[in-house]
Amino acid sequence: MTMRLLITGGAGCLGANIIDHVIERDGVEAIAVIDNFATGYRESLPADHKKLTVVEGDVANKAAVDALFADFRPTHVINSAAAYKDPDDWTEDARTNYLGSINVAKACADHDVKRLVNFQTSLTYGRPQTVPIPNNAPSAPFTSYGVSKTAGEDAMLSLFPNTASLRLSNVTGPRLSIGPIPTFYTRLKAGKSCFCSDTYRDFMDMSDFLDFLDLALVEGGPTGTFNVGTGESKSIKDVFDQAVEYLGITLDEPVPVVPAGDDDVREMVLDASETESAFDWSPKVSFEDTIRRMYEWYDKNGVTAIFSHVKTPDSVR
Repeated sequence: MTMRLLITGGAGCLGANIIDHVIERDGVEAIAVIDNFATGYRESLPADHKKLTVVEGDVANKAAVDALFADFRPTHVINSAAAYKDPDDWTEDARTNYLGSINVAKACADHDVKRLVNFQTSLTYGRPQTVPIPNNAPSAPFTSYGVSKTAGEDAMLSLFPNTASLRLSNVTGPRLSIGPIPTFYTRLKAGKSCFCSDTYRDFMDMSDFLDFLDLALVEGGPTGTFNVGTGESKSIKDVFDQAVEYLGITLDEPVPVVPAGDDDVREMVLDASETESAFDWSPKVSFEDTIRRMYEWYDKNGVTAIFSHVKTPDSVR
């Protein structure tokens, strides 16, 4: 499969790992990245690679998106751009996650792109009634991030039907800068206190995600929305315990476990059985190995930044 791959938000965690995964393949002719570097890092991208073009720009800028598509002529597109830096910034979230998705989908249609893969948040499900969450569960987002990403997904599927929109669990791997994994590692190493929200998540190793992405990018593959996760529910306390064990720390007292904040979801775990059947895929890496691999990477490379799309609960402020 010959590919000219355009990745929006390509300097983020997922985008940079995808580039590392595919850039040396013979069938990949060229890769283009557009990123505004709000949460991504130029340093995450290969320097001066002959196959890579990096454009500093905003997917909400239709002229910039159209110009990049016209110049680069992508055959495949991954929409990884997402605004989540400030949970209260509904305007910026709407610009990037909704308007940006419209611009990308229209450009795909105008330039005869063969395949579009969109990255969607599992927060589209809001507070689910059934866990693990089935693929046909209704969308009911209630946060700025969830609402804007859901609107973007709906627009993208309407404007460019040859789209696979991946509703992702917590994908964990090199450069991860969001959530409890880098938070616990950083704070415990510095001797600082921590707390755990009484919430449960589905953690998937980057290698499993990249194996699935290879299948999702295949021209003529299944289209629509797909849950991508392990289906295994793990508490934030489980993540904390893995960090304590890995770092060899003895706690003076038990870590506080506090109720989820008003903008959080207690349990977000995906049922990916339909996805596994449609793509003949299943995750292989255990939770324990997933977390250990992440901390080994931090040991070698450090933590560049920590972001969250939820606010700190009032009980620990």
